[in-house]
Amino acid sequence: MEWEELELSTLQLDAIREVGNIGAGNAATALSQLLGRAVDMEVPVADLVSIYDIPFRYGSPEAQVCAVLIRAEGDFSCNLIFVMEEEEAQGLADLLLSMDISGMDPDVQIQMRDSALSEVGNIILGAFLNAISMMTGYVLPASVPSVAHDMLGAIMDVVASIFGVMGETAVIVKTTLQVMDVQQEIRGNVIMVPDPGALAVLLEKLGVC
Repeated sequence: MEWEELELSTLQLDAIREVGNIGAGNAATALSQLLGRAVDMEVPVADLVSIYDIPFRYGSPEAQVCAVLIRAEGDFSCNLIFVMEEEEAQGLADLLLSMDISGMDPDVQIQMRDSALSEVGNIILGAFLNAISMMTGYVLPASVPSVAHDMLGAIMDVVASIFGVMGETAVIVKTTLQVMDVQQEIRGNVIMVPDPGALAVLLEKLGVC
C-alpha cells in the first residue's frame, strides 16, 4: 500500500482515536502530578489530513502559536508536534513556573517559559508515544523537544519543507486538557507525521490494516 494511496477507514480512525484516548489520559495524569491540580480531558478527535491543509483546518494561518516538536525513531518513526495558541501557552508556562518572573530580564523570562513549555510538550507528546508503545510493544526513543513561536501558517510551512520529503499526510489528534481548579483549558493539537510506510505498519500492528 503506497503512502499516497493511504486513506483511513472508520475502523482505522477509531484505532488511532484509541491511541489518542490513552495518550491524552496519560498526559492528563502526568500534568496533574506536575501541577498538583486535577486535570480533565475531552475525548480526542482523530483525522487524517494533508500537512499543507493544517493551518486552514485547525486555526487561522495568522494565529500566533507555540509549537513543541520531537522526533521518534525505532519501530515506528514519526514526527510529533504539540501546537497551542500563544496566549494559552504563556498562561500555562506561568502556571507551571508557579512564581512571578515579571521583574526578571526579558530574555530570562523567555528562556524560563520556553523551558516550562518544552517540559509540558515533552510530557504530552511522550504520553502519545507511550500509548503507541503500550498497544504495539514498539520501542520508540525520542529526541530532545524543541520549542518554536510563530504564526501557525509559518510553522506548518517549516513542517512541510522538512517533513514533506518523508510524507505529506499527518494524523491529527485534537484534544483539550483542562486544569480544573483554575478553569484553564489547554487546547491543543497533537500532529503526528509518520515516515512513509510507517502508518500502514502501525495500523497492521493494531490489527486494522
